[in-house]
Amino acid sequence: MNRYLLLLILIFCGMGVQAQHYKYIDSTKISNIARYKVQVKANLDKQLVEIKKYIPQISLDIRYATTNNFMHRRMYTVAKAYARLPVVKALQQVEAELKTQNLGLKIYDAYRPYSVTVDFYEKTPDTNFVANPRLGSKHNRGCAIDLSLINLKTGKELDMPTPFDSFSRKASANYPNLSPLQISNRELLKAVMAKYGFRVLSTEWWHYDFNGWGDYELLDVPLQKL
Repeated sequence: MNRYLLLLILIFCGMGVQAQHYKYIDSTKISNIARYKVQVKANLDKQLVEIKKYIPQISLDIRYATTNNFMHRRMYTVAKAYARLPVVKALQQVEAELKTQNLGLKIYDAYRPYSVTVDFYEKTPDTNFVANPRLGSKHNRGCAIDLSLINLKTGKELDMPTPFDSFSRKASANYPNLSPLQISNRELLKAVMAKYGFRVLSTEWWHYDFNGWGDYELLDVPLQKL
């Protein structure tokens, strides 16, 4: 009997070590890797898959794996992009349609661990451009993609209203005072993404949320553990 009691104590102690406490949100609302694996076992659509493995030709510029971002430091230890399986399948359709116009997607960011969202907020608490950690981000759900368009022949990005992560009014998805080419490119991206289930964020022309995001939990799983 004592042996079983000791075993139970060890199990609960182990659970306590693994538990993560959060400053802005109830910890029960955030899934760690153990909870994430349980969720995936129950529903394979909830798995985070590497986008490049499903769309080999897609271009990546994972800014938060570099110092070329508004934080000026590396936030990820790996330069990879992940998203939930249905999100990636929808991106496959976007990429296929763009290819008929000699265009393609360039991804800046996709799934983002919740702890990184907290770091962003504490650096720049402007919820027009960074998510409120009290609610979490759709990036944390694996259902948001930051991206742009490239010319497949040259590999160069199309002329867009602003660079990625520009905290300016021009970054708005509907900002009017731009060159005709910038507006045309922005609207092309918006139209193709909308066709396959993505909605642009009003304050950021590069940020798209997948329509089914509400079906997915907030995650705090480091990219290197996926």
